[in-house]
Amino acid sequence: MFIYLNALFVGLLILSNILGVKLFSVGNFILPAAAIVYVVTYLITDVIGEVYGKEAARKTVQAGFFTQVIAILFVFIAIQLPSAPIFGLQAEFETILGGSFRVMLASLAAYVVSQNLDVSIFHRLKQKHGDNKLWLRNNLSTMTSQLVDTTIFITIAFWGIVPTSVLLGMIATQYVFKFIVAIVDTPITYLLVKLGKKEKGSYPYPSEIKVS
Repeated sequence: MFIYLNALFVGLLILSNILGVKLFSVGNFILPAAAIVYVVTYLITDVIGEVYGKEAARKTVQAGFFTQVIAILFVFIAIQLPSAPIFGLQAEFETILGGSFRVMLASLAAYVVSQNLDVSIFHRLKQKHGDNKLWLRNNLSTMTSQLVDTTIFITIAFWGIVPTSVLLGMIATQYVFKFIVAIVDTPITYLLVKLGKKEKGSYPYPSEIKVS
């Protein structure tokens, strides 16, 4: 399960960078499409931290950072490659992935701060409460770090693209969305932690992974 959680974490990070170019609306709420994906990554690091420890969660965050940097590099290379004569979508390709390049940079900045903050808060609460009150550390760490993440990401990704009023509205709206998701996904966190601890007991190799 440890490997699958890490693979899912990294995959969702890259997917969120691509989807972040699109804005969608629900009533008067405007959100980047990445919101439906990225919020799940916090659940994953909380589960990894709860089952496999703080250092494992830190290494997952570091792996995600490294992967995003590599993704940005290859997106840039792909845009710069000379277009084949039969490929008539170069402008569209540059528009989507060029926008995605800025979104990736915004995501990277927000990611470094918020994901490490999430891990720190989660494990401070775990030191205080032990194995009890998983719901508290899961929600409090996610809600706090997501506020920081949302503010940094929206500001960098969309500053100068949308009016300031819309920008502030996007920050508030996206945070409300993530706040709700953090509450709703609490039972899922409990389920994954239960499954992870059960597997860890049967197959102890994840706990033996050297994360230093």
